[in-house]
Amino acid sequence: MTKREIAACIDHTFLKAAGDPDAVERLCAEAKKYHFACAMVNPAEVKRAAELLDGSGVRVGTVVGFPLGQNTVKVKCFEAVEAVQDGATDIDYVLNIRDLRTKPSDAVLEDLTLLNLAPKKVSDEVVTKLIIECCYLTDDEKVLACRLAKKAGFDFVKTSTGFGTGGATVADVALMRKTVGKTMGVKAAGGIRTLDDALKMLAAGANRLGCSAGVEIVEKLKS
Repeated sequence: MTKREIAACIDHTFLKAAGDPDAVERLCAEAKKYHFACAMVNPAEVKRAAELLDGSGVRVGTVVGFPLGQNTVKVKCFEAVEAVQDGATDIDYVLNIRDLRTKPSDAVLEDLTLLNLAPKKVSDEVVTKLIIECCYLTDDEKVLACRLAKKAGFDFVKTSTGFGTGGATVADVALMRKTVGKTMGVKAAGGIRTLDDALKMLAAGANRLGCSAGVEIVEKLKS
């Protein structure tokens, strides 16, 4: 892959609670320089990121219900809508795992459908991703979560928040791709720090990578 090709697969990410005061400015500058697919920031930083990336072609992403997924559906919908109004184009929701395990599948599907539609009613440019946090799920639960996300209309399923007990694995990405088929996106995130990590995830079936090491990964390629 070329630098441009792999950069186009990367959501360049800064989701820490603390850090350098200039972190968002630096993230957006790097996203423009390398033509990353998206700059992922926390909800409070969306408006600033949208201003910095205006006219660049780089999308602005944020996370909702992050990192535990335990907010109510109503709160998640509000958070997503506000983010889109502030300039976000990509919304990465965290799945409520306890709901997945305790509620009837039809009820979970109803909730996920509401989540998927809420930001898309504000803008038809929105891409939605459901973070299923694979490290806490059995393979059967991963398959169920992916199937429900696809039925609900999500554009992507995503492996991890990066704040759980584990990040993306090749096995999880392959299982997710097998479950959702070729028409839905699969985003690998969490622990992707090297070019080798990135290439393995792409080979397993991911078509988007969430990582904070995007610059280091791209720079390992010669052209």
